[in-house]
Amino acid sequence: MNFQQLRIVRETVKRNFNLTEVANALYTAQSGVSKHIKDLEDELGIELFVRRGKRLLGLTEPGKELLPFVERILLDTQNIKRLGEQFAQKDKGHLAIATTHTQARYALPPVVTRFKQEFPKVHLELHQCGPKEIVSLLRGGQVDIGIATEALGDEDDLVTFPFYQWQHALAVPADHPLTRLNPLTLDAVAEYPIITYHEGYTGRNRIDAAFARSGLVPDIVMSALDADVIKAYVELGLGVGIIAAMAFHPQRDAGLTLIDGKGLFELNTTRVALRRGHYLRGYALRFIECCAPALTEAKIREAVFPKIAGQ
Repeated sequence: MNFQQLRIVRETVKRNFNLTEVANALYTAQSGVSKHIKDLEDELGIELFVRRGKRLLGLTEPGKELLPFVERILLDTQNIKRLGEQFAQKDKGHLAIATTHTQARYALPPVVTRFKQEFPKVHLELHQCGPKEIVSLLRGGQVDIGIATEALGDEDDLVTFPFYQWQHALAVPADHPLTRLNPLTLDAVAEYPIITYHEGYTGRNRIDAAFARSGLVPDIVMSALDADVIKAYVELGLGVGIIAAMAFHPQRDAGLTLIDGKGLFELNTTRVALRRGHYLRGYALRFIECCAPALTEAKIREAVFPKIAGQ
């Protein structure tokens, strides 16, 4: 048994059992991939994959039981490497973060600025993507840290911490009738066409839930991933924008007025997520501490590597 065989097992599942893609991903020949799989099966005395001729269709029952061990061994192998790097080069390395456009654009700039001042030799890589892709990247080990409002808190193999809370608000033209209403109600908002975020992004589920609780069906005429896009179409008079309040800048958005959404929509919590069992280097822990100062290295490591009962 060797690491290459284990990598091939993991990659085969990841690539939906397409050995051509597995070979390309691991920079090896397809015949070599097949041989490694057969050698491992012969050594273990079991078949790991369901076959139809030369094609692999899925995992056998023994294969399904083996996969978590493979994942754990390869993860710990990566952890050993990171541990060595941590003590050999404490202030130099690579940090990959997956986050949504909203967080990258509005929440993270001061955090990144502070981090880069402390660790100028660390290459920081930002992946901007949707919440579900963030989960996938964390699980696959392509990124070290995930930051989003949706999806992260419901995954057993991820550890999450609160980053900060934020509120939705209304962005409207400066002379819009809604600016003169006090108090503002969802009934009044629902009388206008609405432009807001795509489903699954930037607290959209809480927007939908707020209208549903009031028995209202809003006329959502446009949706977008980016608050700047939403504001652009609000300025054109196509509807009332519902955006994250932090995405509004009075000077940059001089033609618009922001109306507080407190009382209309629930608070949202953006979370920092880590893969359980994934060893993080010191500078990665420092990045998280820049996000949430209460999260010390000890607290993070205790959550990522929980102690076994009785130890």
